[in-house]
Amino acid sequence: MEIVLIMSQEHKTLPKAEIEAVLKAENIPFEILNQYEGVLILDVPYECLKSLNMIGKRFSYTHEVCKLLIETDKVDLNSEIQKYSWKDLITKDYAVRIKRMDKTDKFDTSEVEWELGGIINNLVENIRVNLVDPSSFIRVIFIDNKILVTERLFKIDKKHFYNLKPHKRPFFYPGSMSPKLARCMVNLTGVKEGDLVLDPFCGTGGILIEAGIIGANVVGVDIDERMVEGTIKNLKYCGVKNYEVFKEDARKIKLPYKVNAVATDPPYGISASTGGEESKNLYAQSLITIEKLLTDEGKLCMATPHYMDIKGLIEETNFEIIEQHHIRMHKSLTRVITLFKKNI
Repeated sequence: MEIVLIMSQEHKTLPKAEIEAVLKAENIPFEILNQYEGVLILDVPYECLKSLNMIGKRFSYTHEVCKLLIETDKVDLNSEIQKYSWKDLITKDYAVRIKRMDKTDKFDTSEVEWELGGIINNLVENIRVNLVDPSSFIRVIFIDNKILVTERLFKIDKKHFYNLKPHKRPFFYPGSMSPKLARCMVNLTGVKEGDLVLDPFCGTGGILIEAGIIGANVVGVDIDERMVEGTIKNLKYCGVKNYEVFKEDARKIKLPYKVNAVATDPPYGISASTGGEESKNLYAQSLITIEKLLTDEGKLCMATPHYMDIKGLIEETNFEIIEQHHIRMHKSLTRVITLFKKNI
């Protein structure tokens, strides 16, 4: 079955990488059929549709997941709509909504929605339009001179990412990562429900919150007692129950078990948050410890500033880089999201 995912256009590479990581983690077979700016078309077995619906809540950079019905162009759109067997698909009520991925393609979306809705209405019997909560939501995507007519399977609710912005949690500290990026970093590691996720620089707990919400058990460590207490407060507030958080230097962490994944956003610069240590030394020494704590199959996802020599940081470890994503924060800083695995 051909599935269309409408992705966030906030970043060029993260949405696709996150989708692939989640599907692999959840053992959903897929083949990438095509990719456009903000749209990914996959072939997924029909029997995996229910599983896909269940794990869709994990995505942070995906907006909608749809089933592809028709692939056409502007010239043939109306005729293809007329040929489709809508009475077999729409049994109760419906709505037609257009999404223009290319904003330079100027036309009146309401007018086209009305026109396409009228064609469909003539092909079904005793079916009404419902613009509020339709049983069948027909999403028509205009992109790169192509038109994808789809049925929306589900929409990813983004209220969580708004409601749990760092400043809305009980404990806040400037510089905390956004929930959306934190969720994405956790997803990139490929963790599953019940896996152990470690953040050795947990700060206010943003990454741990996202890992906990998708069902992982979380372990947080920070050198600052205020952060430890704040993280516990935030985890409780967000309903995360399976956690362990304690004060320790990231270079000296000892655990009686190994973790399935590490996701972390270490502090930058020389400050109290780094224990007075220069960042590059702190990172390099911490990575040696992290390697020992991580299972052989586990992955590490780490955020660093662009000026950090990442290859130099892992020289004393068996880590190797799988992929990297660059996010421009402002004129003088780009954040690099790097995914590592052990080379064993």
